[in-house]
Amino acid sequence: MKYALILLLLLGISSPTMAQSIKWAQDASHSNIGFSVKHLVISTATGNFKNYSVTVLSDKEDFSDAQIDVTINTASIYTDNENRDNHLRSDDFFNSEKYPSMTFKSKSMKKVGKNKYKLTGDLTIRNITKTVTLDVEFGGKVKDPWGNTKAGFRIEGVINRFDYGLKWDKALEAGGLVVDKEIRIVCDIELAKQA
Repeated sequence: MKYALILLLLLGISSPTMAQSIKWAQDASHSNIGFSVKHLVISTATGNFKNYSVTVLSDKEDFSDAQIDVTINTASIYTDNENRDNHLRSDDFFNSEKYPSMTFKSKSMKKVGKNKYKLTGDLTIRNITKTVTLDVEFGGKVKDPWGNTKAGFRIEGVINRFDYGLKWDKALEAGGLVVDKEIRIVCDIELAKQA
């Protein structure tokens, strides 16, 4: 009996954790990785990234076992203003030449309510990695008219750009910064189940 128990424990230790087998990827034409930030304290500027990849591995219907990997091309930032976009690509912010991508790798996706989750993972910008927790709303799954299985999510959260070396900090005479330190992340992601 004792030996059987030891054998089971050894097998449990040596056996790899079952990896998720169902792969999902973003439907780029129905997804958006965006952000907003206070400008001059009184208004909000918005933007997004045009070039990115999202891959998800998940076997559970509710995605609570999801393993999520996101890679974003920092040079693809778009705010509808060429001069501002070039400034954001410079060393004052992303330094896209030296750090061409930023990444997010999930650690957990915990259900906290009906279709509500807390997504925790490592966000890396300019080779600086911090653990962040984001709010996720799961919109559900559906088959489109062409027989493809799709899943939809809204992801939101706030990060401090100074934590990642996005260091430009021009101050206003009346107080506050031209560009606030807090960045609100707002992503709408439609995933397509891969064959």
